[in-house]
Amino acid sequence: QVCAQLCRRPCYCPWAPPRCPRGSPLVLDGCGCCKVCARRLGEPCDLLHVCDQSQGLVCDYSSAPAGTGGTCNFEDDEEGCEVNGRLYRDGEVFQPSCKIQCHCLDGGFTCVPLCQEDVRLPSPDCPFPRRVEIPGKCCPQWICEGAQEQPLPRDARAAPGAVSPLLRYPCPPWGTEWSACSATCGLGFASRVSNQNRLCRLETQRRLCSAGPCPALPAALPAVS
Repeated sequence: QVCAQLCRRPCYCPWAPPRCPRGSPLVLDGCGCCKVCARRLGEPCDLLHVCDQSQGLVCDYSSAPAGTGGTCNFEDDEEGCEVNGRLYRDGEVFQPSCKIQCHCLDGGFTCVPLCQEDVRLPSPDCPFPRRVEIPGKCCPQWICEGAQEQPLPRDARAAPGAVSPLLRYPCPPWGTEWSACSATCGLGFASRVSNQNRLCRLETQRRLCSAGPCPALPAALPAVS
């Protein structure tokens, strides 16, 4: 009955469809008449302005006063993550870029770098190491200046007790545990010290982490005249 009151027949739609923000697809409104921009997570919605069902969103009226619109939320209170305007389901693994991989969990996300963050120190065979971007490769690589700038071989991490092609002796594995996340909420980083690299040298390694979403700021009180 409510839909019949809101929906006009026949349909009269604008000549040009609306231009939607990034990540918001064009969908039919609640009357099945005109195309509108699908509402995203946390945006207001009603019987006409529908939520993006491709992201698993529904119009949640549970916290809205009677007779008013609702808010787009995950169905069955499913938690998710929003990164750069894109929604990810709880438990989903995604890559915002080729250099980083993230995991959505309990409303927050944890990321780890996919590129090695080792430190190359000068050595007799490579007195002037330098890290550069290589066309066609995602991660920067070390080159030796003065040696025709050939990329150094990126050997896989040696197994415990194995001999690296660049070493003449076994490299017993040693390292500290990952530190606690540097941020109490939002994105931070954890670090550790390890010698598991092709030169068996101690290096500081870092990875991104998230301790969960930060609490929302309280709404400002209206000014009293």
